[in-house]
Amino acid sequence: MPKMKSHSGAKKRFKLTAKGKVKGRHAFTSHILEKKSPKRKRRLGNDAVLSDHDAPRVKKLLGAKSK
Repeated sequence: MPKMKSHSGAKKRFKLTAKGKVKGRHAFTSHILEKKSPKRKRRLGNDAVLSDHDAPRVKKLLGAKSK
């Protein structure tokens, strides 16, 4: 069988941590920023850890080994 290719879009958007969690961007960060408080915008700038329900789907796209 040929090797699975990793999803190019997912590679650009997500990273795996050393413990296997999936990091990505927060939502609500691209536009309509005037009405959001500076504190909120700062927090949204940090990486978000995907929920346990979404992580397996993204790991499959990245080609990560699953247990």
